[in-house]
Amino acid sequence: VQLVESGGGSVQAGGSLTLSCVVSGSTTSLNCMGWFRQLTGKEHEGVASIDLFHGATNYADFVKGRFTISLDSAKKTLYLRMNSLKPEDTAMYYCAASTRFGGSWAQVSRYNYWGQGTQVTVS
Repeated sequence: VQLVESGGGSVQAGGSLTLSCVVSGSTTSLNCMGWFRQLTGKEHEGVASIDLFHGATNYADFVKGRFTISLDSAKKTLYLRMNSLKPEDTAMYYCAASTRFGGSWAQVSRYNYWGQGTQVTVS
């Protein structure tokens, strides 16, 4: 499984961005996908996830009401729509996918495939 993110960039506070993550390879065993971010000098933190079987979504409290995760199965693309961006949202954003079961959606160990990241800067 390969994950390639795009869509990052620089935006003013209050603005919007949409991140994309194209999935390729053997995807039939995937059960969950998510977005994480890493602020400078900090650990990865879960932003949002989506269950690939039921479509259920999860969001971190700090993005609820502002970010939306979605999946276009036909295009094999995961999205993260980010509205009302704040300077504290500045981070490297990573797409992740999992064939594993168990554990919190926000735990790094829940996922076994990762993209290379895309930088989001809010000023």
